[in-house]
Amino acid sequence: MLREQTAADPARRHRALAGLTAFQRAPRVPRHAADMVVATAGRARLIDRGGAGPAVVLVPSLINPPHILDLAPGNSLCAALAAAGLRPLLVDWGTPDAGDADLTIAGHVERLLLPLIAAAAAANGGRPPLLAGYCLGGTMAIAAAALAPVAGLALIAAPWRFAGFPDEARDAIATIGEAAQPIADTLGLFPIETLQAAFWRLDPARTIAKFERFAGLDPTSDAGRAFVTLEDWASDGPPLTRGAGMELVDAFFASDAPGTAMWRVGGRTIDPAALPCPVLDIVSTTDRIVPAASAAGVGDRITLGLGHVGMVVGGRAPGALWEPLQRWLCALAPSW
Repeated sequence: MLREQTAADPARRHRALAGLTAFQRAPRVPRHAADMVVATAGRARLIDRGGAGPAVVLVPSLINPPHILDLAPGNSLCAALAAAGLRPLLVDWGTPDAGDADLTIAGHVERLLLPLIAAAAAANGGRPPLLAGYCLGGTMAIAAAALAPVAGLALIAAPWRFAGFPDEARDAIATIGEAAQPIADTLGLFPIETLQAAFWRLDPARTIAKFERFAGLDPTSDAGRAFVTLEDWASDGPPLTRGAGMELVDAFFASDAPGTAMWRVGGRTIDPAALPCPVLDIVSTTDRIVPAASAAGVGDRITLGLGHVGMVVGGRAPGALWEPLQRWLCALAPSW
């Protein structure tokens, strides 16, 4: 990809490689000293991120680590919710091994997410918690809200109608899935690097340009540290189980099972329009990872003009996403 993007400009290639080297060598800031674990379900954990009010279970994607929702001091959706009088409980999916090979995305909801929601209800004084899901975590949260009592469901850039993805994105996922299947069959795991390659290909020019820009930054500056923190998150993450990876490729992207009422979880076909709780759907018209056309299209809607990651941790995230999400959740959470 680097060769393709810089074939006509060797100086750009040099800058991008210099930026990559600077990124690799940049100092890292340690994360939280310890996690306060509220409950576990298999390898998954429910982590308390502070606050003393009504519980909000935050469901991240299976792809990349969960701490995008609690990225850094001063840049944390979890901290913003806690400051608003809520109690954010962050799902950490843990790291699968070969023994989890057949666990699908639906299986993650049934065996891991639903028990954690039940534990959150117990920690919430027996009252159903609020639920918020980001990216594929939102897709999974829709299924969970159909199967377990929740006080409300907020979706953040959550895909449901996979036919709404551009053909080139669906084709890229299919190609990568086909290439990765022999590895997944051998290991029982779907390497995360295969999906990361697909994301890079969605906007290769931007992928190269961001490392060119970093070559001109001081890695110890605020901007430099923010870049390193975010790119470390984007480059990290456990593998998917073979079952989850192939369900994502075949049932979701190839067949659009959720969007055509063919996705079954817990013995039920999941229909977002039939959810028994209030729903907020936050989408962006400039999201290249999860296009607005893929949203479920139910409940209240907030439309943004921010990138898939920028809407959660970018400079405009507090005013554009955190604050309206706080207001919506707090309106459903009676005062304690």
